[in-house]
Amino acid sequence: MKQLEVQIMGQSYLLGCPDGGDARLLDAVERVDTAMCKIRDGGKVRARDRIAVLAALNLAFDLTDQHAHQALTATSDAPAQPGPSSEKLGALLARLDEALNQDDRLL
Repeated sequence: MKQLEVQIMGQSYLLGCPDGGDARLLDAVERVDTAMCKIRDGGKVRARDRIAVLAALNLAFDLTDQHAHQALTATSDAPAQPGPSSEKLGALLARLDEALNQDDRLL
């Protein structure tokens, strides 16, 4: 395992990287840096630890949303998406609740 030095929000970090994982790690660093800088530049949050938590939550929410979208668009002959089925079910139920709340009525 090698180490890569990266910059996130102007601060250097030395991260362990598995062989052949450079591109994936650098992509992840870019996503985290972009998310954190966007929150910082919004001006409402100044503390680096709070910015990191908000960025992590935003990235996790986006990932959950992507999984829910994949589950909704998957065909019956497609292989199952990775991840626990309870997570998928929870995401689907949340999307259904959101859709029903927008209409302000039940079926």
